[in-house]
This record gives sequence, C-alpha cells and structure tokens, in this order.
Amino acid sequence: MLEIRDLRKAYGETVALRGISFSVAKGTCYGLLGPNGAGKTTAISIVVGAADADAGTATLDGHPIGTNNARVKSRVGFVPQELALYEELSADDNLNFFGVLYGLHGEHLERRVDHVLTVAGLSERRKGPVRDFSGGMKRRLNIAAALIHDPDLLVLDEPTVGVDPQSRNQIFEALESLRESGKTLLYTTHYMEEAERLCQRVAIMDAGKVIAEGEPSELHRLIPPRSTVRVEIASGATVPGTIPGARNVRREGASVVFEMDDLKVGLAAALTAFPSIEQVTTERPTLEEVFLHLTGRSLRD
Repeated sequence: MLEIRDLRKAYGETVALRGISFSVAKGTCYGLLGPNGAGKTTAISIVVGAADADAGTATLDGHPIGTNNARVKSRVGFVPQELALYEELSADDNLNFFGVLYGLHGEHLERRVDHVLTVAGLSERRKGPVRDFSGGMKRRLNIAAALIHDPDLLVLDEPTVGVDPQSRNQIFEALESLRESGKTLLYTTHYMEEAERLCQRVAIMDAGKVIAEGEPSELHRLIPPRSTVRVEIASGATVPGTIPGARNVRREGASVVFEMDDLKVGLAAALTAFPSIEQVTTERPTLEEVFLHLTGRSLRD
C-alpha cells in the first residue's frame, strides 16, 4: 500500500533522511522505532504530504504523495505529537469542524462523529469542553479527529507521549481494533514495548537511516542468542558462588539475575545451585537491546 524508496531530506546543513526505504502492507501496523532525532518525524511529514523529499519516492497504492497532491493526501489521517485541538470547544464541535474541512456534511458527518467518538471511547464526554479532558482523553480525541474522514492510512507520531498507563492501554486497544477492521497504520515511537505490541513489522532508525527492518521476532535474532533468568530467592538466602552456565550474574533486591545461551540445555543445572527458590522467570531480549547492540547506545540517549 505505502512504498517508500530512497527518501532523502536535508534542512540546510542538517541531513534528516539518508536514503530510507520500507513498505507497509494494507491492514498492518508498521513501526518506525528510534530515538529523538532519528528522522522519524521527517519521514512521516513526507508521507502525510506536509513536506516534499529532496530525492526518492513515496507512493500510496502507486500514486505519488506530495504537498500538491490533495487527492492522495485526503486518503491519509495524521495524528501529530502536538495536540491539534480547540480546547474551548467540545469534542463534538472539534470533530464537526475537522469534518467540514474534509468536505463532510449532514447525516454523513453525524455518523462519522458518532463512530470516531465510539472508537476513542469518548461518546459520554462529547459535549464537555476539551480543556477539562485529561491528557489521555485529549490524545484519544486527537486520534478521532484524524479518523473523521475515514482515511485508508493512519499515521501516528508518538501518540502516547505524556499519557498515563491506563490511557496508553486504551489507545493501544483502539489502534488494535482499527487494524483488525482493515486500517493501515504507520506508527512512530521510541518505546520498544509499543512497537513490540502493536507492529507486525518495524524499521529501526538512527541518524536518518534504517539500520534494521523486519518482524520483531526477526529483529530479535540480530543479537547473539541468550535469555535472561530471574530467580527470586527466600529472604536471607545466600547467592551461590557458582551458577553453572550462567554469566553476568547480579543481585537485584530479592532476585538473582543472570544470562544463559540455551535454557533447554542449561537451566535445570543452573537452578540446582540454589538451596531455595521462590520463583523463576525468564525474559527474552527486547528491541531496546537490539538497538543497543546495533548502535552501542540506548534509544533514550
């Protein structure tokens, strides 16, 4: 559906994109994962038609996207990082305003307002002024506004910034429902757990380049195979001097944490070193660790 090929963009001496390429299939969620300054926002500015690339192509179902191509731009909904709402107006009035901008009127607009308020979980707050909304409610209304014209592609730029865990989960559930209904999503984030939950494919960006791309499970295989084991020990119990097959052993509160290459082969032997165990959990590598392995620094550096 969306095809990005060798996009390049510079702002004066600052190079924002250095020839990135990726494609997004219809009905999927595609993640752009990277730290601030990686080029994610520049990439989506081109996708939504807010900026033109210096070189390369961006197409939607084969049609070029550009600042002057209103027909293609109308098929895209955009959820920016900054809230794009009129806080003195109600949710209803905001959505009606944005709907009219997209050429919607009458009963069609009424149905669309009802629908997107339901998607956002805000039907019961439709009449209150937006200034009284929580940060999470405003974020969900921002998404509803981007959906008012029923776009084929929804582009979201860090849509959970500054929201509480409950609101973040509500946003995730709404986005998962949209994807299941056939919407195509392009999602930027620097939170690896968001990309792992929502996205079928992920491009890891750094310094204007795509440094890795694929399904989350494929990206996990870019780092040496290992698992983290967390053993919760009884109060007062001592940590074994030697744990067979373990490395990077460390104490974290009531737990002993270590790494192993092959749990099937070595975990049973490692656990025999503990005189008493309350609980054992294992953790697989995260996309944060993939990024650290590829770049030598954290996503939040």
